[in-house]
Amino acid sequence: MSDFFFGGGFELLFFIVFFLVLGMVIFFIIQGLRQWNRNNHAPRLTVEATVVTKRYSVHHRHDPIGHSGCVTSSTSYYVTFQVPSGDRMELPMNAAEYGMLAEGDRGLLSFQGTRYLSFARQ
Repeated sequence: MSDFFFGGGFELLFFIVFFLVLGMVIFFIIQGLRQWNRNNHAPRLTVEATVVTKRYSVHHRHDPIGHSGCVTSSTSYYVTFQVPSGDRMELPMNAAEYGMLAEGDRGLLSFQGTRYLSFARQ
């Protein structure tokens, strides 16, 4: 076992894990940039829609450095809209917009790709 740690095996394992993590980070950055680019090239559409459901997701992160036990959290907000054809789309939005919508609201939804722009209640 000591040959593994002192014979270069640990260093090899460290670099393999390091490059795997680095590759995953680069992959997610590229994926986010591709989605951002697709949204920018999508047309801005305004359609009649109904708010079907609302949901939120809370993400907790523990401080990996130190022993402070510090926990940070963030909340993501999503609203599902239904258009007259019966199709549904879930769009992420900020907390202020999320709080202004109620299930059953009807109005004009403006969006661009997967990017929520506005909802004008009628």
